[in-house]
Amino acid sequence: MYSDTHFHFEHTTIRDNKENTVNGAEILTAMAKRKCYFGLDIGTESDDLLMRQACIDTAIAQMKDTILADKVRKFIYFSAGIWPSVEEIKNRFNSMKTLKEQIAKAEADNDNETLNRKIIAIGECGLDHHWNPGGVDGRCESDFNQQMFLAEKELFELQLEYAKELNLPVIIHSRDAFEDTLDCIKNAGYDNGIIHCYSYGAEEAKAFLERGWYISFSGGVTYTKKSKMEGMKALLTLVPEDRILCETDSPYLAPVPLRGTLNTPVNVEHTYKFIAEIRGTTPEQLSNTVDENIKKLFNLTV
Repeated sequence: MYSDTHFHFEHTTIRDNKENTVNGAEILTAMAKRKCYFGLDIGTESDDLLMRQACIDTAIAQMKDTILADKVRKFIYFSAGIWPSVEEIKNRFNSMKTLKEQIAKAEADNDNETLNRKIIAIGECGLDHHWNPGGVDGRCESDFNQQMFLAEKELFELQLEYAKELNLPVIIHSRDAFEDTLDCIKNAGYDNGIIHCYSYGAEEAKAFLERGWYISFSGGVTYTKKSKMEGMKALLTLVPEDRILCETDSPYLAPVPLRGTLNTPVNVEHTYKFIAEIRGTTPEQLSNTVDENIKKLFNLTV
C-alpha cells in the first residue's frame, strides 16, 4: 500500500542526509512492512543509474529481515534520465551517450534477477524555468539566452525520442514552462508518461490529460493556503481515477505535518490522506486506484 512513483533514494540517504538522520535499510523495511506495491527510484544525471542501484543494493543488504528484503527487491524499480542542469544541457550529446551506456550496463548485470535493474521509464527530464542552481543560466525571463533555451529543449526532446524508441514512459519535470513543455511533446510526437510533481492549474492539467498523460501529486499539495484551497480542490477532483498518481519526490517536499524535514518514501501516506479526503474517498481506496494506474502505465503483470 501507498506506492511512491517518484523518489531519489541516493539523495535521501547519502547526498542530502547531512545529519545522518535517515537510514536506508529502515526506509525500505518500513515500505515492505506496509506492503508497498511499487517504488520508483528516479534518475537525474546521465551517469547516476549504476550508483543509484548500488545504493539500494547496499541498503537491502543491511536489512535485518531477509523476507522483507526479498519483497523490496520485487517492488523497487528504476528510471534513468537527465534533469536539465546547465552542465548536462551544454554537454547534451555526450550526456545522452553516457545515459545509454549506463542503461546497457545495468541491463547486462549478472545480478539482474535479484533486483529490477532493467529500467522501466526515461526521466526525469524536461524544462525548468524557475530554479537556477548556478545563478544566472539563461533560461528565465530575467536573464534569457536563446541559445541556452533552445539547447535545454533539445536535451528534453532527445530523451522523448529515446523513450519513444524504447517504448517506455517518460517522467517529465516541468516548472514554469507549460507551453514550452507541450511544444516539445508535440515535436517528439510521443504522449506516454507522467507529469511529475504537478505544479500547474486545472486548465493546464486538461491539456496534458487530453493527450494521455498521467498527473502525479507530491507533498507540495499539502502546503496549499486557505485562499487557494478551492483551486486545489478543483484540480485534485478534475484528474480522473485512471490518471492520478502520488509521489514524494523525496528528499524534497515533505508533506504536512512533516514540512521542513528530510522527506522519505514512507511519508507519501500523508499525501494520499490529503488527496483522498478532497476526492471523497479513503486513503486505502486511493492507494488501490494508484496501484492499478501504475500497473497499466508501466505494463506490470505482478
